[in-house]
Amino acid sequence: MAIWVDEDSKVLIQGITGKQGTFHGTRMLRYNTNVVGGVTPGKGGQKIDLEGNEVPVFNTMSEAVSQTGADVSAIYVPARFAAGAIHEAAEAFNENGGGLIVCITEGIPTLDMIKAVDKVKQYDGVRLIGPNCPGIISPGFDGGCKVGIMPAFIHKKGRIGIVSKSGTLTYEAVAQTMSVNEGQTTCVGIGGDPVSGTGFIDCLEAFENDPETVAVVMIGEIGGSAEEDAAEWVKENMSKPVVGFVAGSTAPPGKRMGHAGAIISGGKGTASEKFVAFEKAGIYVARDPSEIGRVLVGALTDAGLRET
Repeated sequence: MAIWVDEDSKVLIQGITGKQGTFHGTRMLRYNTNVVGGVTPGKGGQKIDLEGNEVPVFNTMSEAVSQTGADVSAIYVPARFAAGAIHEAAEAFNENGGGLIVCITEGIPTLDMIKAVDKVKQYDGVRLIGPNCPGIISPGFDGGCKVGIMPAFIHKKGRIGIVSKSGTLTYEAVAQTMSVNEGQTTCVGIGGDPVSGTGFIDCLEAFENDPETVAVVMIGEIGGSAEEDAAEWVKENMSKPVVGFVAGSTAPPGKRMGHAGAIISGGKGTASEKFVAFEKAGIYVARDPSEIGRVLVGALTDAGLRET
């Protein structure tokens, strides 16, 4: 199994006729993702050719969802229009029983995202991943479901769940699991913006409830308290081993490092504080990303899930 997306997911691409939507839509299809259509206002009724695959284009999400039965949307819309695209997707999915929105777009104004997240929260059956994230991928035996910009070829179906704020470190976590002959159930890049949809706890809870996921790798970073909150949740609710890493241990206080949310303020949100929270919660800590594979093997061994 996997969480939130699998080979049966029906995917729409908002902004499919744009450069990014076309480029990444093609790569999603190469991975056997079931792309059933796209949305570009004013271009409804057309079909776009993605390497021999003719994909229908709709004017609105409501029309696209009702005609295709889609339950996932990937948003590759410019920042000034992205929050509106999230609103439209949320309303369309809510009208048709729910769905998953994956917003890849970066640079969305914070106030726009506050409104968009509030909109999504109005609907119980609708989930938002992102913005400013690489997306989500659930490997299968013959491709799988890739929604976003993750390089598909680095993944393999397996039993480890991965959740990360950092896109690049998501790929490193995948490489580390592969280096110790472990594959992934689902990899989720939640993004590092200060206002976003799905967080660590959402992913951890889903992995805890997924029977095929036996352990989780969680990649955090400096700034905010999401990692500490996740650690507390793990301590109280998680039965599966969790391996944790926090990026930004050498970042100077008060300076933003990469992501909009990665800023240490008032002595809070440092990597050292987050590592302490991980250790108190019983999370297996990797102090360097190159240690994730080794630490994962130790966690699986301690849980009786792998022989030394």
